Amino acid sequence: MKQKSIPKNSIPVTKCFFPPINEYQKQVERIWENQWLTNRGSLVIELEEKIKEYLSSTNIFTTTNGTLPLQIALKLLGNKGEIITTPFSYVATTAAIVWENCSPVFVDIHPEYLTIDETKIESAVTPNTTAILATHVYGNPCNVEVIEKIAKKHKLKVIYDAAHCFNVKYKDQSIFDFGDISTCSFHATKLFHCGEGGAIFCKDKALFNELYYKHNFGHDGPVNFHGLGINAKMSELQAAMGLTVLPHLDDILNKRKKVVEYYNKNIDFNKIKKLKIRNHTKWNYSYYPIIFNNEEELINVQKQLNDHNIIPRRYFYPSLNTLPYVNQVSMIEADKIAKSILCLPIYHDLEEKNLAIITKIISQNI
Repeated sequence: MKQKSIPKNSIPVTKCFFPPINEYQKQVERIWENQWLTNRGSLVIELEEKIKEYLSSTNIFTTTNGTLPLQIALKLLGNKGEIITTPFSYVATTAAIVWENCSPVFVDIHPEYLTIDETKIESAVTPNTTAILATHVYGNPCNVEVIEKIAKKHKLKVIYDAAHCFNVKYKDQSIFDFGDISTCSFHATKLFHCGEGGAIFCKDKALFNELYYKHNFGHDGPVNFHGLGINAKMSELQAAMGLTVLPHLDDILNKRKKVVEYYNKNIDFNKIKKLKIRNHTKWNYSYYPIIFNNEEELINVQKQLNDHNIIPRRYFYPSLNTLPYVNQVSMIEADKIAKSILCLPIYHDLEEKNLAIITKIISQNI
């Protein structure tokens, strides 16, 4: 089934940052000089080191997409058990749990932060629970302190789906440093991207080594095998894009911040709500969701925006507890939010004249 194409001259919900082509070509020329396309070449290794330095973060290895890190983490820590998770995330979060023969156990979300409601986690723990897989929604951190206490009390592992979190800090520490494992996406639509890609972050060296082996078929050298693994390696071409994008990231962040500031100033939040960012968070302006009073209001505003070639996104919709391959249960807050939240366009070169059109349409229809 073909996806519908976005009309030309439209304003999409997000837009891939294309670095100057000559800068990318210089990185690609290095690949040709090295005659090395994949299997952890010098560009991949360099990218990992530069990301680690840029984020002041923990151990990292890159992957070919952002879903495989979740699957590897669940393969290692899930043990085919029950995984306490959020119903409000991209489908990959739940799909990875089911794909790895684990059982998702949904816990409702906080109505303002939109992350998993930490006060409801402990009541979901059973003898079959092996891990907590929580999402930092739109780059907004979960209550990592409370989740850590619950995990320690019940001897559970914590995996964070941090797909939206590049450059997010919590209490002056990279958000990737929390939990046993954090995963990230470097998809083309993300703040930092490699065209397609992802990464695993893990502060425990022994666990990191186990994860590392698993992303390369279990190889321990050319002929020896540490154990079972799959192919999740990033290619040199992907790393070339990442190395080209990374130097522009501060500029990208500053421009996205200006978009957020415009929305904050020009949308009437007496009539609709916005995401509440958790205290002590250095946010990354990755998404701009607004929350309507009901689904009817959302659909009306979405239609009016679409009529002007503005393409926001119902992200995340539907709530994951309604997927056909899970035990469907009611999640009051997640069901409500999923039906009433809309992500507005936000990207590095979104012009103020277009922001004015977007905010005017919203103001006229709420």
